[in-house]
Amino acid sequence: MYHYIWERPNWTEFRWQTDKLLLLLGECRLLQGKLLSKVADLGFSLGHQAQAEILAEETLKTAAIEGETLDMKAVRSSVARKLGLPTAGLPVDRHVDGLVSVLLDATQNYDQPFTEERLCGWQAALFPTGYSGMHRIRVGQWRGDEPMRVVSGPVGRETVHFEAPPADRIAAEVRQFFAWWGESRGKVEGVLRAAIAHFRFVTIHPFEDGNGRIARALTDMAMSQDDRQPMRYYSLSSQIMAEREAYYDVLERCQKGDGEITEWLSWFLGCFSRAIRRSEGLLSAVLDKAAFWKMHAHVPLSERQRKVVNRLLDAGRGGFAGGLTTRKYAALADVSRATAFRELAQLLELGIIKQNPGKGRSTSYDLTWPEEAEG
Repeated sequence: MYHYIWERPNWTEFRWQTDKLLLLLGECRLLQGKLLSKVADLGFSLGHQAQAEILAEETLKTAAIEGETLDMKAVRSSVARKLGLPTAGLPVDRHVDGLVSVLLDATQNYDQPFTEERLCGWQAALFPTGYSGMHRIRVGQWRGDEPMRVVSGPVGRETVHFEAPPADRIAAEVRQFFAWWGESRGKVEGVLRAAIAHFRFVTIHPFEDGNGRIARALTDMAMSQDDRQPMRYYSLSSQIMAEREAYYDVLERCQKGDGEITEWLSWFLGCFSRAIRRSEGLLSAVLDKAAFWKMHAHVPLSERQRKVVNRLLDAGRGGFAGGLTTRKYAALADVSRATAFRELAQLLELGIIKQNPGKGRSTSYDLTWPEEAEG
């Protein structure tokens, strides 16, 4: 009697019920198309800002799924350096840098050959010191002979949710995975291929640690190969983190199944759709900035005025605490108060900003957002 799917002959010959996936797949493609159309006009600068927001979120959440909490400032600093964006110059965190490098390599270099050397390089980048927490692990090589189990519960009363194939099968299983990866491109529907790759890789579990993070990087690479976009504008890891319990539950059921993976594919497609919907919140500031400058594209502003307006845009819908005052403008633009007063008056006349309630010393301003201007 078989307990795990990999114990079955030809276990990777998965089956699924297409009729139960068509509507979910259609929704994925519709939402994907809408998102790409929204970001299509962002331009180079804002496009990179959008990528930075998503990459930072993906880095934080793919680590969080494994119970690891990364420092937000270190993540943003690493992302900024990798994308060539302004950075606060924080010290380099090699551990964070390694994860960001893997996620970027998966998407920006999606057309490069996927080999054992590259895969092992990814795993080594995740553990630059050779340690996972306090434990020394095998880095850049397959796991050893000790059984690899996914467990929960207190020591002595653990529940075993899954046990991976024995070590002597890993090399052959990975070779077969690489062969399938190349053969399936263009032949298996792109989102389904990403889901199958994810499921298949975490089932093989070839490394001592880092398998989940690599599986999610593989998923991103499969999606980049499908839509031929080197940038991801949604974070699947963020959504998986929000649904982590369901994620592990459906994986466990299918890994103990007979190769019928409709349940896994259905869950994955739903999670993918919810990740795209969630991306609007993650990208709201960038999309707001794009809409704002699109409306004011032909307004003649000085570099100083643009700088201050961009700082207001970066602050989001809430604006500055207490609004933009003459004193704050003078400090941001490095000008006298008289010049600040004059340039604020120009912005007010052009409709770029609006005056908040209050006069005299309490006079302050905020941005006029596109929907307010239209109203």
